[in-house]
This record gives sequence, C-alpha cells and structure tokens, in this order.
Amino acid sequence: MTQYAAAQDDQAEGNADIVLTAMRELFADKDLTAIDRYWAEPYTQHSPQMPNGLDALRNVVPNLEGFSWEPQRIAAQGDLVFTHSIVHGWAPHPVAIVDIFRLDDGRIVEHWDVVQDIVSPEESANGNTMV
Repeated sequence: MTQYAAAQDDQAEGNADIVLTAMRELFADKDLTAIDRYWAEPYTQHSPQMPNGLDALRNVVPNLEGFSWEPQRIAAQGDLVFTHSIVHGWAPHPVAIVDIFRLDDGRIVEHWDVVQDIVSPEESANGNTMV
C-alpha cells in the first residue's frame, strides 16, 4: 500500500467515525450543539424533503417523534461516508435509508439519501431482507 493510499484509508476511517458520532449525538441524544461540532456551512442538502443549510436540521430534529437511526452498514472512501440504516420516525413506517455524507476538513458539508419503505422478506420477490 502506498503512503497516499494509507492516508486516504485513515481519512475515510476518521470520517466514518465522525458521521457515526454526529448522527448519534444529534438524532439519538437530540443534542442540537452537535450541529456546531460536526456540520459546517455551506451545507448542501440533496434530500428532496430538506432545504439547504443547517437551520433545517435545527428546526427538524426537535420535532421528530419516536425517531431512531440504526446503522447496519457503513463504508467510506476519501471524503465520502455511506450508511445503510433502519430508521423509525422519519416516515409513518420503518424505512431503509442509504445516506451519503461528504465531509470537508472533518465537518459534514453535503448530504444525499435514498429512502425505501421496508418490505418483509415474505413480501419480497427474492425472499431477502432489505437491510
């Protein structure tokens, strides 16, 4: 492994740790000060349900009832972190969400997501779980 590849692996691992900590503190602990520690402006949001900027997070989080974020898988490459999670309280029923976060200098500055209703293996054409 080259020195460059090792540095990128270290960056990716550090970024994954930041995302897991940030999401836990903000969404599980409902600690709005986590936004100041782990996110930065300009914050670009690609989720169709959320506007750009950190004020959107500040406004949404306190109103989430029964919300839980249960990451099942996490992967990182350079400045990108990918999580595959089961989420309760974002929609009327539990959903599977893939979140993609981009970090700059250790802070989350961009977010994408893909949200799917969870279907049981019995209802699936392949018999597999979704998450």
